[in-house]
Amino acid sequence: MKQVFDWTGLETLYSAGETRELDRHAIEDFGIAGATLMARAAAVAFDHLLAAWPQPSLLQVFCGTGNNGGDGFLLADLAHKRGIPVAVWQLGDPDKMRGSAARARDQALAHGVAVEPWRPGSLRPEGVLVDAMLGTGLRGEVGSPWSDVIASCNESGLPILAVDIPSGLCADTGRRLGTSIRADLTVTFIGLKRGLFTLDGPDCCGALEFSDLAVPAGVYQRVAASCRRLELEQLLPQFPARPANAHKGRYGTVLVVGGDYGMGGAVALAAEAALRAGAGLVRVATRSEHVSAIIARTPEAMPVGVASGQALQPLLESADVLVVGPGLGQGPWGQQLLQVIAMADQPCVLDADGLNLLSLGQVLPLQPRPGWIFTPHPGEAARLLGSSTAAVQADRFAAVAALQQRLGGTVLLKGNGTLVSDGERCLLSDYGNPGMASGGMGDVLSGLIGALLAQGLAGIEAAALAAALHGAAADAAAAQGQRGLLASDLMPQLRGLLG
Repeated sequence: MKQVFDWTGLETLYSAGETRELDRHAIEDFGIAGATLMARAAAVAFDHLLAAWPQPSLLQVFCGTGNNGGDGFLLADLAHKRGIPVAVWQLGDPDKMRGSAARARDQALAHGVAVEPWRPGSLRPEGVLVDAMLGTGLRGEVGSPWSDVIASCNESGLPILAVDIPSGLCADTGRRLGTSIRADLTVTFIGLKRGLFTLDGPDCCGALEFSDLAVPAGVYQRVAASCRRLELEQLLPQFPARPANAHKGRYGTVLVVGGDYGMGGAVALAAEAALRAGAGLVRVATRSEHVSAIIARTPEAMPVGVASGQALQPLLESADVLVVGPGLGQGPWGQQLLQVIAMADQPCVLDADGLNLLSLGQVLPLQPRPGWIFTPHPGEAARLLGSSTAAVQADRFAAVAALQQRLGGTVLLKGNGTLVSDGERCLLSDYGNPGMASGGMGDVLSGLIGALLAQGLAGIEAAALAAALHGAAADAAAAQGQRGLLASDLMPQLRGLLG
């Protein structure tokens, strides 16, 4: 299948190691001194601080002993020159500071900036806090005294600016390493850290600002990005417009399979989402008891009652894309349907109980299936990997890569900062909001993916565009409030986004 999307216009996201490589190339290949980069970072962070809090009564700057601390010392020096009261709290042994960071501290001291070692109770109850403690080089869980300082900052109720990354947040995974600063604003440099966009990252970083510190474009050509951030503004204009002579046969037939007793709503939602996303025809294979309800809700859908896998077989012949799993259940009925699906040639979106049955290994062998799209949430991902939900969430990037290697095709790992991988590329969607923590959202997503596949997108393209559309539709629907957001609330928003 021909690829439609050009991914190169999307923002690149980097691991901590890749960001350090960007720094190294800027210094070694383009002759930009490390001290110059540090000075630029401090100036950018200070400008953003004043834009957010124009007249701080006091800046309390928490500086570690690495380059992140050097940024903090130079920011404190800039504030001192501006006449803003500044208190710098030193964490760690300053004798261990080296290079640009040590020179930054010496400069601040020479200009009269007050620097004192941190002691419990030192925090003053006013002003703006600046986190320049740990940066991206943290290894392992945060220990004392750092954890105590982080707790004091978070409990203070004062606004916090994090320099480059909130201390305690893993730049690679987005996981809190025991504890983390909860910033109101994070100003990050050189490369966007992928951990800022997934798992705990968005909660920890608050508003996010980025600066490339004016490094040449050639720096970025020397380091391959491990991930790209999905942007609908880049993708939707590439989604082919419909010609005037369009007809429904041109946009594919999606067959949604699922809806065991008591779970008919799942296939109803998936079918309606597929229709709202532009599929030409949508059929539903479900329990006979659900047929009338589906017709009443969405008369454009074409439900058929199937009692066994044998009854499903004729429906496969007219389908271009299969969406399997919403409300499927794990009983004999669902097992029979999945066994028949496994022999089909069409692209398949496998979700929900389809994934749970796959993880058991009794219905289908756990082997690569190149034409399939798998859409697990972390719990389902853990079962597929023989792991735990906590392990999956500890490194979502590693988990999606392991899933793709095991399952083949395209894997979409749901969660805060949804990840999509086909083994060649990793894409991240940070659209969406906590209101999506309600039943049926995954069913809408599976139907949406199926519709995009039916309209000619490749697996990675359909999954990636669907992830972004799904989250963006939820964001639009949440304008009336996140609590009580229903999966069905996304339907009119999807239509508006796709145009």
